[in-house]
Amino acid sequence: MTDALTRLLSSRDWLMADGATGTNLFNMGLESGEPPEFWNTDKPGNIRKLYNGAVAAGSDIFLTNTFGGNAARLKLHNAQGRVRELNRVGAELGREIADTAGRTVVVAGSVGPTGEIFEPMGTMTHAQAVEIFHEQAEGLKEGGVDVLWIETISAPEEYKAAAEAAALAGMPWCGTMSFDTAGRTMMGVTSAAMAAMVEKLPNPPIAFGANCGVGASDLMRTVLGFASTGTERPLIAKGNAGIPKYHDGHIHYDGTPELMAEYAVLARDAGVRIIGGCCGTMPEHLRAMREALETRPKGPRPTLEDISAHLGGFSSASDGTGDTSGDPKRERRGRRG
Repeated sequence: MTDALTRLLSSRDWLMADGATGTNLFNMGLESGEPPEFWNTDKPGNIRKLYNGAVAAGSDIFLTNTFGGNAARLKLHNAQGRVRELNRVGAELGREIADTAGRTVVVAGSVGPTGEIFEPMGTMTHAQAVEIFHEQAEGLKEGGVDVLWIETISAPEEYKAAAEAAALAGMPWCGTMSFDTAGRTMMGVTSAAMAAMVEKLPNPPIAFGANCGVGASDLMRTVLGFASTGTERPLIAKGNAGIPKYHDGHIHYDGTPELMAEYAVLARDAGVRIIGGCCGTMPEHLRAMREALETRPKGPRPTLEDISAHLGGFSSASDGTGDTSGDPKRERRGRRG
């Protein structure tokens, strides 16, 4: 038996994922510093509304409200003993929404980073990370997710530990990393390095790619980096809705539904198979993305010039893959004689 995501990918050129979790929940009254996962048990109606919003807007895949649902993160709220429960319930609510959608909708169990630094720079060991991720994976599996969705990872060690945990749980998985600074993750991984790492895993993901990061332009440049490696594994793009701006006491993302529709079409034309949004992406963005994907004809693979023309400029000149044009100049300039 193949999993629901693989079946859907085999029948469609592209799938639309969901948008933001945090942004949508803050709009429902989640307080800063409050763990969103607590709402799975305390305010299930709000979580149903979150999931429903994505499905109604046309998402084929939505992520569960379990991003910080691992023991290392929940320990900050003295809730490390609730990992299985909070993940199971988050998944069960998702299953309920997907099963009444009237079409195939994939429930993806969101697994975010531990927040810990790995040895030798930090204290987290590979074995500890595998154990933390495995506990969360079992809760999500119990609740009925179709696939595990490992996301916003910056360290290769953490990605590998999460992959091993998915294997221990006997679950298919997808995995994205977040590329922030000059086309690299916080821990220095480039798009080319990630594509190579994914293929060396004993249990590679169904699909891999990038999420979050700086803005849609930078994320698309990373995606072109994946594509240029010649990978045949399905790619994922989940870009933020523009750039965060602080005003009137809250963070607002400046990306319009029109901008996100452009991004979705560019991602599809770049060969991305799973297209969604990250921070700031609301149901209205998703609706615009879905309509554009369905109505606009497929075009050629976009160039960097196409991307910056449609989505705005890049945050750095370098894409992290060996192009050093954006790096500071180090040579000492002698005086001309």
